Amino acid sequence: MSTPAGADVRVEHAGRRYGRVDALKDANLHVKPGELVAVTGRSGSGKSTLLNLIGGLEQPTTGRVLIDGSELWRRGSAARHRRDLVGFVFQQHHLLANLTAQGNVEVALLGAGVGHRERRERALALLDEVGLAERASHAPGELSGGERQRVAIARALANEPRLLLADEPTGAVDSVTAQRVLDLIGEVRDRRGMTVIVVSYDAQVGARADRMVTVTDGLLNDDTTLTPESMIHKPLPAASDTAPCR
Repeated sequence: MSTPAGADVRVEHAGRRYGRVDALKDANLHVKPGELVAVTGRSGSGKSTLLNLIGGLEQPTTGRVLIDGSELWRRGSAARHRRDLVGFVFQQHHLLANLTAQGNVEVALLGAGVGHRERRERALALLDEVGLAERASHAPGELSGGERQRVAIARALANEPRLLLADEPTGAVDSVTAQRVLDLIGEVRDRRGMTVIVVSYDAQVGARADRMVTVTDGLLNDDTTLTPESMIHKPLPAASDTAPCR
């Protein structure tokens, strides 16, 4: 049987404690392969902690996280999980200022043993996929906020992940650019069939997802299934997003 394009994610009774503070409490979540799930909540609610546990960036204090039925943090699997399975997109793009857009995408392939020629070809193909082929030689300082985030998405796709995790991907851009970033994430999911989990306080993120869950004071509420009517959004204006975002 072939492996599905998207990863199957299960969070079972997971908690994360920092000292005496429970950032996440007894969380249970199942994200099916290819599903796009939005995780919303106020700042400090625990939603980013949940994403970090799923991404293998942090280890749960209690409970467990399973990807395709295999438990993270068993026999050192978390590091392999981050390298081979997951692509990360953060609020701040974290691009290297001294590299071009192409170079920033290539960086993600260095640890995978990909040769120079293939790195270049894959980076250019990914930049073309996110609509930035003509900006490949530009440094981050020469790109708009939306363009920098699109480079970050291309970089996250470099190792062909089956799980894309985005933490506040629209938090540092204006509302019009935010819609374009969300459109791109949805298009990437549709083309590649990957599983996508997006954390955000932005309501329009939930309106693009298959399902929305909320985190309140460390408690997860997973009972919101979105209807087609709830996912309708207004068309974007025709203005270019090549100008720097304010």
